[in-house]
Amino acid sequence: MKTSKEERAMWLEDWKQSGKAVWAYAVENGIAPQTFYNWVKREEKKTSGFVEIPVKKKIKIDTAQEILIEKGDIKIHIPLSVWIENPSIIMEGLKAAS
Repeated sequence: MKTSKEERAMWLEDWKQSGKAVWAYAVENGIAPQTFYNWVKREEKKTSGFVEIPVKKKIKIDTAQEILIEKGDIKIHIPLSVWIENPSIIMEGLKAAS
C-alpha cells in the first residue's frame, strides 16, 4: 500500500484519537501492522521532546562546607562529606538525641 505523507499523517491522527493498540487499528483499517508500527515509531522520533545534553564537567563538592543544625542553645556542625556518606545514620542519631 503506497501512501503519501499526508495520508500517513491522517491515519496516525485517527489512530491517536481511537485509543486502540497499533496492531488492532492497523488490522481494522487494512494496513499491514508492521508498516503501521513503523509509521508510529517514525512519528514518535520526530515529535520526541527529549534532547540529549552532554555532560561538560563533573561537580566537585567542597568538603569544607558543613551543615549546621540549631535547636535552642545547641549547635551541631556536620561536615558535608559525612552527611553525604551517611545521611540515614546521622538522622537516626539526631532523632535519638532529641
